[in-house]
Amino acid sequence: MIDFGLTEEQRQLQQLAREFADKEIVPKAAHHDQTGEFPRDICKKAWELGLMNTHIPEACGGPGLGVVEGCLVAEEIARGCTGIGTAMEANTLAEAPVIVGGSDDQKKRFLTPMTEEFKFAAYCVTEPQAGSDVQGIKTTARKVGGEYVLKGSKMWITNGSVADWYFVVAYTDPAQRYKGMSAFLVPRDAPGIEVGKKEQNLGQRASDTRAVNFNDVVVPTANLVGQEGRGFMLAMAAFDHSRPVVSAAAVGLARAAMEHAVRYAKERSAFGVPLHKHQSLAFMIADMAMKIEAARLLVWQSAWKIDQGERNTKEAAFAKAFAADTAMEVALNAVQVFGGYGFSREYPVEKLMRDAKVFQIYEGTSQIQRVIIAKEIFERV
Repeated sequence: MIDFGLTEEQRQLQQLAREFADKEIVPKAAHHDQTGEFPRDICKKAWELGLMNTHIPEACGGPGLGVVEGCLVAEEIARGCTGIGTAMEANTLAEAPVIVGGSDDQKKRFLTPMTEEFKFAAYCVTEPQAGSDVQGIKTTARKVGGEYVLKGSKMWITNGSVADWYFVVAYTDPAQRYKGMSAFLVPRDAPGIEVGKKEQNLGQRASDTRAVNFNDVVVPTANLVGQEGRGFMLAMAAFDHSRPVVSAAAVGLARAAMEHAVRYAKERSAFGVPLHKHQSLAFMIADMAMKIEAARLLVWQSAWKIDQGERNTKEAAFAKAFAADTAMEVALNAVQVFGGYGFSREYPVEKLMRDAKVFQIYEGTSQIQRVIIAKEIFERV
């Protein structure tokens, strides 16, 4: 039996996130966009309400909620501001490899504190010369006695300066290519870590995005996640958990853009009638609604599948590519509906257009999602 309904608990969580976004995020979104100020106070309130770290297992002190629940929260928060939502959700990506492949000791040391205190974590894989091509990373982890010595630079790291610990992928055996990558959990206060300046990004400016340099950082063997050579697989496995959530955020942004367009089309008149009476604009908004609904269904499918313990790589790529492209298209068209006002920073849709673009870039570009989909079709039949 197919059922698209939510449970009472899921509806309550969705409503909690919606009310939080309306009360705490929407009134402050423009300020954080204009100043680039990190939304620490907002994130702390969200943490106190249980809207962060929702996927941490009960055994580690977390609520142990599924990816579906994470998507419900992410869509509502992103409807308020995706920059603030990204700051909140960066923990999801950093924590996922620990949940998937970490030892009980690592979960206790790195996940449990996230539920006991207000903390951030960051996922460190991307480098200045290695984005979509993860195998192109240069960071190395050299074994010295019972420890590893990390050396290299990571780039565009979300929550780079506020994170309490990092999930880091580095080569332990470069000759083995991706099979020679290993993953480590590195405390922020480890000697040798240098955090760069905040990047001045096009959109999602509330997010803290920086370079993180590891200058001969000593990491104990106990912080190696899984075994040597498992780093690439763990990093990619994390995306199966995080991509549905990021895709849900894209849906939230598209929702916000459509809501603004609908409201404006009702209030503004042209040639003696409201804008929505003009078929060209009405059809544009109808397309927005149709694609948002389709994107949400892809998101829910990808989230539901992994919550059932099934492989969702293809479905997560479907959701990520379609939702990201939908967010960009809907935001652009919302600006078009607003006309000249849409080009002004005094109106909300120009921010949404700037914020939308990165959905087609981070956590795997829209082109990479299509590479994944094609591989799933032709190699996993």
